[in-house]
Amino acid sequence: MEYKLILIPILVVLISQIILKPLIEMIKGTWTWKNITAYGGMPSAHSALVSSLATVVGLNQGWQSASFAISLVLAIIVITDAIGFRAYLTEHSKAINKLIIDLPDEFEYKYKTLNERVSHTMPEVLAGTAVGIIFAWILFQII
Repeated sequence: MEYKLILIPILVVLISQIILKPLIEMIKGTWTWKNITAYGGMPSAHSALVSSLATVVGLNQGWQSASFAISLVLAIIVITDAIGFRAYLTEHSKAINKLIIDLPDEFEYKYKTLNERVSHTMPEVLAGTAVGIIFAWILFQII
């Protein structure tokens, strides 16, 4: 039964990143193969991963266990960073890209623009968390 602790979160992140995110991007008409490994987007695969881990640990070890407490704290840190810290990275990327574009043409080509899609919105994180909890619970029952 211990193998579930790693197998289920891996399956959940794959479902989120390789199935759900591309499906949503296709529906919106914004799909590219580059999005498979890109940060940001709906749902948050990072949130799905850590919330599924916490869920599986709670189901396996008990909701009062030290293991669940540790996985819950990890989930809170990752989810908070997906919204907060990575939002700063997104804003910095936008500002740096604007500076690069504003350079004279003979210097602009020397610098690579940065990815501006780094952070998540609250709905993306909430959806990722819900995906993580729901799929972890379902897979825990099946496997």
